[in-house]
Amino acid sequence: MPEDQHPMTICGLVNKGLAGYSGLTSSVKRDGKWIDTTAEDFVTGLYAFAAGLYDLGVRKGDRVALHAENSTEWLIIDQALLRIGAVTVPIYTTQPVDQIRHIVNDAKVRGYIVSTSDLFSSCPPDLGSVPSMDWMLGIFGRHADGMLTYEEVLVRGHKCLANDPGLVSRCESEIRGEDLATLSYTSGTTGVPKGVMLTHANIATNVVALMERLPFEPPCTMLSYLPLSHSLERLATILYLYMSCPIYFVENFLEIADDLKTVRPVHMTTVPRLLEKVHSGIMNKAEEATGLKGKLARWAFGRANRYNLTNPDQGLAHRLADKLVYSKVRDRVFGGNLQVLTSGGAALSPAVQSFINALGIICGQGYGLTETAPVISLYEEADLRPGSVGRPIRDVEVKIADDGEILARGPNIMRGYYNMPEETAAVMSKGGWFHTGDIGTLKDGHIYITDRKKQLFKLSTGKYVAPTPIEVALAENPLIEHAVVLGEDRKFCGALIVPDRQGVMQQFGGDLSPQELHNQLEAAIAAANEGRPPWEQIKKFSLVSESFTIDTGELTPTMKVRRKVVYKKYRNLIDELYSQ
Repeated sequence: MPEDQHPMTICGLVNKGLAGYSGLTSSVKRDGKWIDTTAEDFVTGLYAFAAGLYDLGVRKGDRVALHAENSTEWLIIDQALLRIGAVTVPIYTTQPVDQIRHIVNDAKVRGYIVSTSDLFSSCPPDLGSVPSMDWMLGIFGRHADGMLTYEEVLVRGHKCLANDPGLVSRCESEIRGEDLATLSYTSGTTGVPKGVMLTHANIATNVVALMERLPFEPPCTMLSYLPLSHSLERLATILYLYMSCPIYFVENFLEIADDLKTVRPVHMTTVPRLLEKVHSGIMNKAEEATGLKGKLARWAFGRANRYNLTNPDQGLAHRLADKLVYSKVRDRVFGGNLQVLTSGGAALSPAVQSFINALGIICGQGYGLTETAPVISLYEEADLRPGSVGRPIRDVEVKIADDGEILARGPNIMRGYYNMPEETAAVMSKGGWFHTGDIGTLKDGHIYITDRKKQLFKLSTGKYVAPTPIEVALAENPLIEHAVVLGEDRKFCGALIVPDRQGVMQQFGGDLSPQELHNQLEAAIAAANEGRPPWEQIKKFSLVSESFTIDTGELTPTMKVRRKVVYKKYRNLIDELYSQ
């Protein structure tokens, strides 16, 4: 359907989708049980909560922080805020205390909504004294004196609507595409989180353009495990609502294998690390299998590892492997109904992408940033290419600057960084072009990303190195959890390696001695070095005994490595590596 036939607000798109539901809108797993919400109950809760917020004094343009795990309540609260013209300020459940304090102060939030007492206890103790804040609300109970509850606001809203049934609809009718919908704070890989100002039109046009690309027919079941505070997953759920697709929210990521079998989704968004784990787990089990079953598995998965993504017609042998092996993996690992996996957030290994496609599941990459609402490009089922993040979506233009940086413009580009005019000017150039900070190339309309501009470094020999492709190649190995490539102003490339203890246990049936582990990692690095120019090859590495985590600061809430933190924390280890 042409774009001009769609109301270009998030509310308009979601209203269209809600009218198309025949039953379940969403379900959330809580204490092991799935709690379903029908479309009728969703709409009733949505309008009641919106009216309750209005009764609290929330008005168009007011910012409200939403700090909670994925749930139906998260969706209802977000949509309720949008319907009265307010601005949602999502906060990650893993956000450090200092960043929470910065966000609520910088956004000047009128209200703060939090899910549980445990999550509230991880917040700054002086949160309630933020000058702009009028109220706090607990979704699952009252977590502090004077705090409102979700149920109390619903009751207020029902009373308000009984007296004025058209209240929320009137507020909604005043919303325009250019109105601010969210302040979405970046995850802070390069310093203090910046508040990205996204309008209704930024997000709504992204939703409509994406629907043209996705290779499945709605309505169908979706599984959601990435945090809704992440711009990609939030956009995905708005898209699902627009498509009238039931959404199932995972309670515990560690239970996702069981949830896939129970929910049997058609599609889910993911990050590469999950797919890398799936790949290594399947290969490990194939190696462990004995007899004819083991031989058959190793033959089939060996073929999958050599699968040609650009020429998928693999003939009789592939069809035989599919019937005997791949179909069983789709049932036992992915629930039997999964058709599509959309990967984003980081670079996906071409080998892993090809392997998943060989199993009979369409797996493609998209590309974008919070600042681009967030999608710039997306894969196409009929033209998957290794390493490509797809072609730009409709109405989004892309070009490559003289220095290799990817520039984009279109209706999805942010209004700017909140209260940061200099930072906004630094990423916006004449003609409305947004500087992504990524280095890449364009070939046949496909975008290929080399690395982040700020992550490129120069060896003392004068050679430039893009670390990300090397790190992706290393992460393909099941023994490696994280790899950080080093070498700026040094003679050669080195690496810090965080071993994957679970991968070691799976592959070797127990722990390895330090020397055995070193030997295995040495072999993995040699494999990753193959085919690379000499200056990009890892010459030495050091082991990091502790895992990188969000709590200890090495990872952002979106699981990206904070290189500056790693360099500073392990400076002595790095100096020692280069002094040998």
